Amino acid sequence: MSQFSIPEFFVYGEPARALDVGFFHVETVLAREGIHRGRVQPHKHPQMGQITFWTSGRGNYRIEQFSEDFAAPAVSFVPSGVVHGFVIEPGTDAIVVSVADDALAAIASNSLLRLDRPVFITGRGGDTLWQKLETSILAIQAEYVDALPGMDKILPPLIAVALSGIARLGSGQQSIELPAAGALAARLRHLIDRNFREDWPVERYVETLGTTRHLLDKAAQQMLGRGVRQAVNERRLVEAKRLLAFTIRSVEDIAFETGFNDPAYFSRFFRKATGLSPAAWRRERLGASTD
Repeated sequence: MSQFSIPEFFVYGEPARALDVGFFHVETVLAREGIHRGRVQPHKHPQMGQITFWTSGRGNYRIEQFSEDFAAPAVSFVPSGVVHGFVIEPGTDAIVVSVADDALAAIASNSLLRLDRPVFITGRGGDTLWQKLETSILAIQAEYVDALPGMDKILPPLIAVALSGIARLGSGQQSIELPAAGALAARLRHLIDRNFREDWPVERYVETLGTTRHLLDKAAQQMLGRGVRQAVNERRLVEAKRLLAFTIRSVEDIAFETGFNDPAYFSRFFRKATGLSPAAWRRERLGASTD
């Protein structure tokens, strides 16, 4: 099956769509049992990563070419664009935490886990680290279900704790190898996250990664769904949206923070991408959040 024939979903069974800035979603595997009936076909999510914490049962989990039988407790983190799926026995359940890429980028500096590569970890019940991870995942689920005011500020640190718990559990384990294109795209994503504010030309990404323009664009298209320049611009856009939505910084300040030396050009860039000026987008966002 080629990358281009693998389905892309919002959450499993629902067509991919644009995500709101700072998007989070939490649900159980059993909640969609009527759709997957214990067999989730290989698929990917173009704009969000997922934590899946298996709380009961057993099955087989697949990430790209990696496949492993498991029994709860088990946990995975899968970045956006990475193919995954599973087959489970009846009654098997997990808590799935989905996080938009822009929210993950904001969380990354507080996480011990690298967020550009997948991990899958199995273990025994009762171990202290597993108990701590379960506590953090249950806290995320409760916060999401309660949906109290300020949830968007409470969830990111809770998710950072859970991701760090996964890193501790996985310490010393062999990482999952991605296909060549996937590994190159993961390195590109990591490099973009570190350098998008500097507005590197595509050639500098090519040179830094030691590849060719053709191979890098092909990997980006296959794994990220866009070319290198588009991936950089998308990262700048989601950062701008995050700052507009969650801070009171001026549009001019946000323009400079996201790598634009000319605020007027930033406003044209933002309007072309969203149909609104930065100030209008912020007003609409604030209005929607108070409805």
